[in-house]
Amino acid sequence: MKPDVLLIEPMMAEIEAKLDLAYTMHRLFKTKDPEGLLRDVGARIRGVATGGGSGVAPAIMDALPSLEIIAINGIGTDAVDLAKAKARGIRVTTTPNVLTDDVADLGLALLLATARSLCVGDRFVRAGSWSESKVLPLGAKVSGKRLGIFGMGRIGREIAARAQGFKMSIAYTDLGRMEDLPYDFFESAETMAANVDFFVVAAAGGAQSRGAIGKDVLNALGPEGILVNIARGSVVDEPALVSALVEGRLGGAGLDVFADEPNVPEALLALNNVVLQPHRASATFDTRIAMGDLVLANLAAHFAGKELQTPVV
Repeated sequence: MKPDVLLIEPMMAEIEAKLDLAYTMHRLFKTKDPEGLLRDVGARIRGVATGGGSGVAPAIMDALPSLEIIAINGIGTDAVDLAKAKARGIRVTTTPNVLTDDVADLGLALLLATARSLCVGDRFVRAGSWSESKVLPLGAKVSGKRLGIFGMGRIGREIAARAQGFKMSIAYTDLGRMEDLPYDFFESAETMAANVDFFVVAAAGGAQSRGAIGKDVLNALGPEGILVNIARGSVVDEPALVSALVEGRLGGAGLDVFADEPNVPEALLALNNVVLQPHRASATFDTRIAMGDLVLANLAAHFAGKELQTPVV
């Protein structure tokens, strides 16, 4: 008999087809009565496939007494209670490495788009303003500037590697200095912000980083500085960010993540110095297939009694 697996959010059609072949699938995102579905099949569910943003809510985990594995289609674990999972003997996996390049690519793209006002320029041309001889404000140069990276994990390192191609000087802050890195290290985000032009947030989400980038850091970055966030919305104090942008204390922002997705603060929508994306840093066909294949591999390994490929718990 095929194991019962709960799918919390949709995946690529090709991946879902493979899930259907291997497991008895129950799609929480398709039902109009999630609580009813959990009452009906919760006791049979042995595996969960979910996204990093959705995770597994505590109430859902409580409704799955036979749960053995949570396979996250992403790298974020902040939406899963890892301590509770460990206490219950539930394995947790993620999909590291396969999405690193895409996230780093979008981080640089957001920086370029914000600094050079690419979205504003696009709207300018589409509106016919160029043909009317109107003039756009000048943008900010990116090459040769100072880049600060908050969180020097896999993605932070790849952002740094790309930034070197733009002849940037690179600084970082993390839990401690990393001896294998040649970049400038700062003990605090605020000190680093005061010494760079651009500030990229690439740290993991969760309680340890919640609100780490607040008013003091934003003020230190200053009215010419640009913040890019491709990590988690929770890492940045969003009200402080909005205030800094509206009041001109921060020069601009490129944002792929928000505190209460998919809800975006209305004040940001009217700002030309902000570039917004719908949490899609890993949203390329190649990467989403690779991520899905790793979810499949972890589920298959678990139910075959083999070693997990990318375990967290």
